[in-house]
Parts: sequence; C-alpha cells; structure tokens
Amino acid sequence: MADQRPGTAGSTGSIPTPPPAPTPPGAPAAPAPVPGGTGGSAREGWLFKWTNYIKGYQRRWFVLSNGLLSYYRSKAEMRHTCRGTINLATANITVEDSCNFIISNGGAQTYHLKASTEVERQRWVTALELAKARAVKMLAESDESGDEEPTSQTDKTELNTTLRTLSSKVEDLSTCNDLIAKHGTALQRSLSELESLKLPAESNEKMKQVNERATLFRITSNAMINACRDFLLLAQTHSKKWQKSLQYERDQRIRLEETLEQLAKQHNHLERAFRGATVLPAQASSTRGSPKDSFGPGKGDLSDEDDENEFFDAPEIITTPESLGHKRTGSNLSSTSTEFSVEDQFKPLQDDMKKEKRTRIPQKPNYSLNLWSIMKNCIGKELSKIPMPVNFNEPLSMLQRLTEDLEYHELLDRGAKCESSLEQLCYVAAFTVSSYSTTVFRTSKPFNPLLGETFELDRLEESGYRSLCEQVSHHPPAAAHHADSKNGWTLRQEIKITSKFRGKYLSIMPLGTIHCIFHATGHHYTWKKVTTTVHNIIVGKLWIDQSGEIDIVNHKTGDRCNLKFAPYSYFSRDVPRKVTGEVMDLSGKVHFMLAGTWDEKMDGFRVVAGSNSEHGTERSEESRFILWKRNPLPKNAENMYYFSELALTLNACEEGTAPTDSRLRPDQRLMENGRWDEANAEKQRLEEKQRMTRKKREAEAAKPTEEGNGTESYKALWFERKLDPQTKEVTHVYRGGYWECKEKQDWDGCPNIF
Repeated sequence: MADQRPGTAGSTGSIPTPPPAPTPPGAPAAPAPVPGGTGGSAREGWLFKWTNYIKGYQRRWFVLSNGLLSYYRSKAEMRHTCRGTINLATANITVEDSCNFIISNGGAQTYHLKASTEVERQRWVTALELAKARAVKMLAESDESGDEEPTSQTDKTELNTTLRTLSSKVEDLSTCNDLIAKHGTALQRSLSELESLKLPAESNEKMKQVNERATLFRITSNAMINACRDFLLLAQTHSKKWQKSLQYERDQRIRLEETLEQLAKQHNHLERAFRGATVLPAQASSTRGSPKDSFGPGKGDLSDEDDENEFFDAPEIITTPESLGHKRTGSNLSSTSTEFSVEDQFKPLQDDMKKEKRTRIPQKPNYSLNLWSIMKNCIGKELSKIPMPVNFNEPLSMLQRLTEDLEYHELLDRGAKCESSLEQLCYVAAFTVSSYSTTVFRTSKPFNPLLGETFELDRLEESGYRSLCEQVSHHPPAAAHHADSKNGWTLRQEIKITSKFRGKYLSIMPLGTIHCIFHATGHHYTWKKVTTTVHNIIVGKLWIDQSGEIDIVNHKTGDRCNLKFAPYSYFSRDVPRKVTGEVMDLSGKVHFMLAGTWDEKMDGFRVVAGSNSEHGTERSEESRFILWKRNPLPKNAENMYYFSELALTLNACEEGTAPTDSRLRPDQRLMENGRWDEANAEKQRLEEKQRMTRKKREAEAAKPTEEGNGTESYKALWFERKLDPQTKEVTHVYRGGYWECKEKQDWDGCPNIF
C-alpha cells in the first residue's frame, strides 16, 4: 500500500503553470530527463515523501517515465528494488501550497510530496500533468482499437511508436506555448500598467526594455513551435512509407520463424518414424550427430549442435494436445504430421534416464494475473490454508524444493573425509548456507504437497546418495526428508513451513531441526533454518532476502558454529546477502572464521592469536580457503523459473517410482507444460479429493470411541514419529522399506492420492 497522510485539502484538476523559471542560487538542480524515456515529461530527481512509518517527510528518488511515477530510497536502488509505482492515467494531481503537492488514484495509492523549492515543485507538476495527458490519450486510443484483432493491434502499436513519440513532443511544446502566451500576455499587461504610473524617466526606459524582451521571447517560442509542427508534418508525410517498410520486415521475420519451426517439427517426426522402422547398428547410432539419438541406445556425447536442436522440444510440450496420462492418439508417420503427445516427449528420456538428464523445461508463459485481487484478503493469515492458483507456482512441489538442499552434497562428502571435527564443521556450515543459493531468484512458490505425497531422488550411481521425502502432515504442513550417502553421511529433517502475508512482504518461517550424521566418526550435527522474506508483493519487483542466525551444534564433541545472515539494509555499506560465522570448540575458543554471501560463495579463515580483535584473536588472510562457490545457472534460466541444473531434472518422468511420487501429480505436470487453466481445474479436483478423504478418515477414527473430535489418525507410510534423543523433539524418522518396495515394485500400501 502507498503511504498516506490524512487531513489534506486542495483542488484537483489540470493546473495552469508558468514556464520553468531559472534556478535560484543554492537551489537543488532540476530533475534530469530520464534516459530512454518517451516524451518530454520524463523526469527523475529527489523529492520528499510523507511516510507513516517515521512520521514525517523522507527524501526519496522519484522517476517519471511512460506515464508511471516510481520511487526508490536512493538512486542506486533503481537497479534492484522499486518502493512503489502509481499510474498517472487514473491519478489526480493536487497542489497544496508553494512546495507541497498530492498524487492520488482514488484512495488505493496516495503520495504526499514536497519539493525543495517552489520552482522545483512547479517543474514536477508540469511534467506530471503532461505525462498524465499523454497516458490518458494512449489509454483512449487503446480502447478505440479494442475491436481489432490482437495481432493487428500489436503491429499498429509497434509501427506507430516513433510517430507517437514525435506527436507527444509537439503536444508538450504546444501546451508550454499556450502557457507562455497566457502568462506572457499577463506579464505585458502588468508592464503596461506600470508604464502608466508616474515613475522616473529611468524606470520607464527599463520597463520598455523588459516589455521588448518579453515580446521577443513570445516571438521566439512561437517560431520554435511552428518549426516543430513543420517537422511533425514532414514525419507524418513519410509515416506510411515507414509503416510499409516495417510491416514488410516484420512479415518476413514471422514467415522465417514459422518456416524454421515447421522444419524442426518435421525433422523430429521423421527421426521418430525412422527409429520406429529401423534398428540402427550400435556404431552408426553412436556416431550420428542427432540430438534425439543421444537420448536413445547410443552412448555418444552430446555436442553443441545437440543443444541447439533440442530447443525445439520445449514449444512442442506446451502445444501438445495430450497430457501425460491421457489417451494417446495413433502415430502418423506422414512427414506432414507434426503433433505428438507428452508420452512421446518423455519416452526417449526414460530409456536412458540415468545417463542423460534433461537440461531444459518448457518456458514459462507470459501469463497476466491481478495479484492484488487475490492477496488483499490474505493479510496476516497463514497462506498454507488459502487455496492459490497455479499462476503463483513453479512446476515443483515443496518436497522437490526440500530435495534441492542436496544441490551441493559434495560439501558433505568432503566433510566426511576430514580428520578434524572443527574443519568438518566448516563444511557442514558451508552446506547449510549453500541450500539458500537456489532461492535468490526463485520468487514463485512450490506446490503444496498432498498428504501422503512422496518424492524420491536416486543418484546412488552418479553421486553416491539417494533421497526420499514424504508429506507426513497437512495441518500444519510438514514434510519428512531422509538422505543416505555411500560416502559416509546421513541427512534427515522434518520441516514445517509457516508463512504470513504482511501486506508489502511475505515471511516464510521454516520450523524443525535438520540432522547430519557422519558414519565413520559418529559426529551428529543439528541446526534450524532462518527466515525467508519475499519483498514487494504488491508493487515493484519481487526480491528475496534471508535473515537470522543459525547455530550448528556437534552433539558428540560440543563444537559449535554460529552463522549470522545479515538482513538487507538500505543504509548499510556491507555486501548484500552477507553471511559471517565463527567455528568454536566446547570451551568457546574460535578456530575458524567464515565469511561470504548466501548466493555466491563462502570462505574459511584459520584464526591466529592476535591483539587487534575483540576476542584477542584475528583471522589469517594467508590461511584463506574456499569452502563453497555457487554453480552458474543454466542457459536461459530466466525463462525456466531460474531453475538450477539439479532443479531442471527433478520433475522429469522416471519409471518405477511410487504412485504417490510428485512427478505423477497431474496439475503440476499440466502447469509445467504451460496449460495453466487445465492445471487450475485439476488442482481444485485434487484438493476436493483430499478433503473428502480426510473427512472419511476422521469419521472412521471416531467410530471406536464416542469422543470423536474430528482429529486425524493419519500415519505416514515410510516415516514414523519418534522422540529424538539429541533435541528432545518428537519428529518423523525414516522407518525403511521404500527402496526394497521399489526393487520389487510392491506399492500395495500406497494411498491413491492423485
């Protein structure tokens, strides 16, 4: 919500304003034009804004461009965080006094602003009025052209951008000219009145000079306006020629894109038909350069050409008429047929899944959504109890996001080889920090798992570990996770996610303890997660921050590491997303110091005796060693929900998983394939089915006793509740049996949740 100040008054409407006067000595510089802004009314500069939080006017950096007025805490903040934006097309501009003015769009947003001087305020008000007039005109033009086809409307908008910009500049000058003429006439009238007074001869001479200069100023401004009109007429004369040229180039580009897409689809279909009719020799299949053969029986390495050709798989997943699990149509081997089902899409992947992992998913559609219409009723509530459309989601479940903690599992592999428990603790701390690196751009929420939903990740052959997650509770939502590695460690956790929407930001508080046990030494580490905050929920660009402290404890030796996640501060000169830590023994003596950021890397420093620091010790820069460094994101990650290489593989179809596995969730699969309307309908069906199952279970639990309070008697399938001897908490611990059932393909005990 925008900051508001009650008890203001003033008239609303267009304000006749004088031309900008020269800046007085000592006054702030006028706002500079925004680079790249359209129209002469684009501006940026400092203004004072009233805020309820600190009860007064605070200095803010304002940017006026394209009919929108945005503000920031500082000019440097423009690169990452917008504090608020108001659309001038529906806003009213009211002048209060010499330096104050108000911008309001009907109560939803109201900005109370103050300039340093009256001259500066007048320049801002003039620019705002011009920008508002242009925004209203563009809105009216878009309404008038609403009956046209969407494609022609887009073309018209693009083709007329240059001409509209020229027209807007001339309109701005015409408005200024009218203002100059009006106030110039008033000025000359006042000068004539002064000449009629009985003044000394010297004063009359001065008055005549001023009158002549005012007349010359009006003549010059009129000449400038006429020259601009001539320029506009010349541009309009050639506009049709420009439009024809631009339209021709655009049509050529569209035809070329359609031809390339058609050729790629035919190429894919012919390869499928050829593989279906012919069995290639092993040597021939391994030497072919086709990207599709790399997914088949051949063992040839993928080349650069493979990556380029695979691009055409993504759009076909979005436009395919069948989804996974739907009835397949018969295969047509004609070279003109280009459609195939999602089952065809993933079948080659399933044949050699362990050898080749997918490196891309369908691109995120540009789906518009009125966020405020949904979130306005959620302020202060627990979001896990509010049904949300898939438009807010990414195509992964919370169980898969929890598995992403193993993105940098090699840190635990290194820790298992350490002879020193303190050095091992450094790697555990780096692993703890690394789990947040995948969240820096991930502003979409994961799917809330259904009760009994599971997710497995079997990387025993490739990386030496395998992982299992299960949703063990629905209210409150809780997921249990267990991972074993043949490299000598076990990771387990039960995480309950609570979230609160505070209006401008969303707080996510994970509850639960994470355990890491090293088999060779018996060192048992525990820690808890910090709070995640998503800022600018309603207005501005979403950004994520982590804040709080983590205490990692070795229950065998008493060693401890304290990690501090510094919250982002607008007034701090520290590096954003900063994390610092100290590794100390049972007596409290610091042996290692850690420093870095949760989105990039962590360094370790061995502590040496010294007298400069607070504790009598200081870190040795010579002993610096890199603990962890973030892997680069895949190519085009911004179009794939900013998934990491591991995240891209998590929802790929695999054979032999439990029927409750997240990969088989239909609404999530539809959403990944870009079919969001169908995904929303399927999500509602699954939620209703879950509610009916819960009511049935509650009714059955109430039958043996007459004290039925509707409490759930649900028991997890692969995890059991136990009292943890280290933390004294009741938590879900893996009971075993999943991988044995998978080997036998015995899933009789799994519930039907999909």
